[in-house]
Amino acid sequence: MDILLNNAIDEPIYQQIVSQIKENIMNGNISAGEALPSMRVLASQLRISVITTKRAYEELEREGYIETYAGKGCFVKGQNTQFLREENIRQTEELLTKACQKAKMCNLSLDEMKEILDMVYGDD
Repeated sequence: MDILLNNAIDEPIYQQIVSQIKENIMNGNISAGEALPSMRVLASQLRISVITTKRAYEELEREGYIETYAGKGCFVKGQNTQFLREENIRQTEELLTKACQKAKMCNLSLDEMKEILDMVYGDD
């Protein structure tokens, strides 16, 4: 699992970790039951404080993405596929809202936005 931190953005480091782990879980890159690196190992790999990784793991556990077992570590919780789909839809809506706000600032018409979306989405 690769986590890339960016100090040039306003998002806190712990939140960057949370976002990237959630993305990996939702994309299936990390499977249910798979162990996450220990807080100390992840902190060492990322060269950050253990407190920061602890906060990220606590947030992931609170949101139901991971389970922590004393003496064993943190593991990806079995996810409801409908929940994952809804979360992905919510994130897509959030990103599209930002894109629409930007388009309105540039005076793009709805037809122009649809054309851009058709190009970006493609015919996969």
